[in-house]
Amino acid sequence: MYVAMNHFRVAAGRGAEFEDRWRRRKSYLDTVSGFVQFHLVRGKDEEDGTHRYASHVIWDAHQAFLDWTHSEAFRKAHSSRDTPSGLILEHPRFQGWEAVEL
Repeated sequence: MYVAMNHFRVAAGRGAEFEDRWRRRKSYLDTVSGFVQFHLVRGKDEEDGTHRYASHVIWDAHQAFLDWTHSEAFRKAHSSRDTPSGLILEHPRFQGWEAVEL
């Protein structure tokens, strides 16, 4: 199992807008082999009111994630960059996680 996460810092007072836009976007994830599930999670707001989010995609293997990043579905999902100015405060920070079998 492989978990791909992107961490977002969203402008204070604009969390609902970010969540609404996220719900309406097309990810095409379910068209790709190896996709298991997706979640957007909200963390505790920062002291200045900045909202924290992470997208959390579970893949059956790291190779399935890599294949996704080179797929037509990935290009389609990332081709529409109409995010309003100032909504996301910095480029999302990616982290990948490999499952540890015990």
